[in-house]
Amino acid sequence: MHIYRSEGSDVAALSGVDITVRPGEVVGLLGPSGSGKSTLLALLAGLFQPSAGKVFVGDRDLAALTESELNRYQAVDGSLMLQGARRNLVPYLTIRGNVDFARQHAAKLGDEVPTTQEVVDLIGAGEIADRPLSELSQGQLQLGALAVALAPGPGIVLADEPTSALDHAARDRILDTLLDVNRRSGATIVIVTHDPDVAARLPRTVTIRDGRIGGEGRLGQEYAVVTADGFLPLPLHVREGLPPGTLVRLERDGENWRLVPEAGGLPGGGDDVIQ
Repeated sequence: MHIYRSEGSDVAALSGVDITVRPGEVVGLLGPSGSGKSTLLALLAGLFQPSAGKVFVGDRDLAALTESELNRYQAVDGSLMLQGARRNLVPYLTIRGNVDFARQHAAKLGDEVPTTQEVVDLIGAGEIADRPLSELSQGQLQLGALAVALAPGPGIVLADEPTSALDHAARDRILDTLLDVNRRSGATIVIVTHDPDVAARLPRTVTIRDGRIGGEGRLGQEYAVVTADGFLPLPLHVREGLPPGTLVRLERDGENWRLVPEAGGLPGGGDDVIQ
């Protein structure tokens, strides 16, 4: 759970979220604006602590890390790509210069990190690596932001809307690069996106709605998810057919369950069955 506190009101951005991401997995976080997906990404990055509950990366409880351990996690193990390419880049450096700058801190910690050239080659940015950022397109800048995130050779990459404001060609190149990085390096990748075309290409998606897990997707098929506290959020296409206040019951039908609105519970009455 995470609550944003302000004078006069508290806003629960996340409530009862229970999610496991396996090492080497690619997961998309979906949901409307304000649903809590970027807050979850920030918690995974260790930018702040949850108001309740725990956030584990591997066997590490991020809230229990010392300041030096958290600095190491953020500098080496977990890379966060902020939304908007320029927020990730030093404006007076080239892509190559930005990568070199980003990897310096990790190298000082004694870790074996990729060379700058290896990172440039990994994302296929050789032709633009030494050009001023002012000469680059939005898609090329986003490629540079990805290079910065990969500079320390992280085990987990957290990307907040990495394809937003891009044309289709640039969007596909960024997504292709992220998936290729996952295949080649084994890095875990968590992507916040609102783009259904991006979500359709991801092997697993998690929909967050009203601060809770609202469903999961596997290869284009959407599933409802029973949460740890027994909450069962209905998929959006089902909720659209059930106005607020509708009474429903669950009935066992062999190996399947049926969701049955009570007679009179829907406008016009009836006993429609949703399977």
